[in-house]
Amino acid sequence: MDALWIALAFLLGLLARHLELPALVGYLVAGFVLNALGQRGSELLDQIAHAGVLLLLFSVGLKLRLKSLIRPDVWGGGGLHLAVSGVALGLGLWGVSALSLGQALLLAATLGFSSTVLAAKVLEEKAELRAFHGRLAIGILIIQDLAALALMAVAGAAAPTPWALLVLGLPLSRPLVMKILDWSGHDELLVLYGLALALVVGGLGFEHLGLSSELGALLLGALLAGHPRAMELSRSLWSLKEVLLVGFFLQIGLLGWPSLATVGGAALLALLLPFKAALFFLILVRFRLRTRTAFLAALALASYSEFALIVVKFMVGNGQLSIDWLVLLALTVALSFVIAAPLNRFAHALYERLETRLAPFERPERHPDEQPVSLGSTQILILGMGHAGTAAYDFLKKRQHVPGQHKMLMVSGVDSDLVKVERHIHEGRRVVYADAEDPGFWHHLRLEGIKAVILAMPDPEAKRIATTQLRRRGFRGLIGAVSSYPEEEKALKAAGADMTFLAFNEVGVGLAEHVWEALEKRAGRQAESATA
Repeated sequence: MDALWIALAFLLGLLARHLELPALVGYLVAGFVLNALGQRGSELLDQIAHAGVLLLLFSVGLKLRLKSLIRPDVWGGGGLHLAVSGVALGLGLWGVSALSLGQALLLAATLGFSSTVLAAKVLEEKAELRAFHGRLAIGILIIQDLAALALMAVAGAAAPTPWALLVLGLPLSRPLVMKILDWSGHDELLVLYGLALALVVGGLGFEHLGLSSELGALLLGALLAGHPRAMELSRSLWSLKEVLLVGFFLQIGLLGWPSLATVGGAALLALLLPFKAALFFLILVRFRLRTRTAFLAALALASYSEFALIVVKFMVGNGQLSIDWLVLLALTVALSFVIAAPLNRFAHALYERLETRLAPFERPERHPDEQPVSLGSTQILILGMGHAGTAAYDFLKKRQHVPGQHKMLMVSGVDSDLVKVERHIHEGRRVVYADAEDPGFWHHLRLEGIKAVILAMPDPEAKRIATTQLRRRGFRGLIGAVSSYPEEEKALKAAGADMTFLAFNEVGVGLAEHVWEALEKRAGRQAESATA
């Protein structure tokens, strides 16, 4: 029967991808189809799903900066949203159901949470976990997770043990945890070390202390954030994490087949998602965030959380709610994923369309992390300072003379990952913090002196948007882009790129050029020796 689950998940995931939807939408549908065929979840599937969630949150922790949680827009925005949405929705549930006021408020508070799994996955797929709006969304999700711990205690979950205070000493273990990562090498030991931290120390360890295993996995990942090999560890766990997460999405669909009344209730709650996102947006712009940042963060948070299922499951077990509420919440969470996943995929394009309508909400004061950038007398601009962008920057810096002139080329890089920017500045590169997918970035950017732009961002949609913005602003210089697939090349050239380079092809060509140059030099030296 496990073979049926895998085959159905693959087929419906493939269909979703063909329809330009995230594959996870197909996995959710597969769960409901299996439920309709009489299949039920199993302990093995529960363990697979739980492991996938822990690995995802561990990966998020690897890219997290804990000091970002103390910002007012994170704890203030997250806390205010929970309070407003909880009271408003709680009073509504109390008025239309047989729940007591306390039960209605508790249930409404769980619906105020957003899905950490969905938000982290869509942000990771677009390489935006470290962008400003990505860090903001993840910070708010952590605040919500901490609130969920309190709600689970109210709902009847086990209270933390006195030993839970040991968690306060977790930062003291950071040197040892990082040193073991250095010792783990680059092969299977590295993967096993990541699994041990995420599943054993963070998962089982925190559960034994009466704390959330999800929070434990995230904090253990955060201990390694900033380590030079943190990204290597994240990449080594990537495929395993993706496969295990299929179990999580199947599990939601397998929780129960809903009645018509349950479907109607879930649909009504799903219709509240735009209001949930709008409330996030209005709160975040009050914290001096630009409308684009508030919009993208709000869209990432426009879902219902898997934590709602956990809390309601405890309430059902204690007799506070009937099993129908658990099935309703399962369908509601699934519907929110189906709605939010494609919206987040097209988030940047949606903002471009709505920019003029959202602009009046923006406050004149700017958030410190969103000050306008200055590129000075830049002549070659590199967008995306990962491996490809850094290699292009270093190559150009070695050949600074303008062809046919005695002037020096000025090269600058742009990246939306503040950690990368700080590292590049420390290493002596001229790199500024900005998001090339932000229309506001292009509105403030002077293009007169720029002769060429190199697009080295990982997200294909980001490169397409940047190319479109450049041509829309009248840029007539060269636009070159790194691409991963032939279909990506076509889209970039259609948007206005002059040249595209398939990454793996160029690696082979570059290596062959170096070998050829080395052979020519060796042949020249041998000829000189023979002549002498």
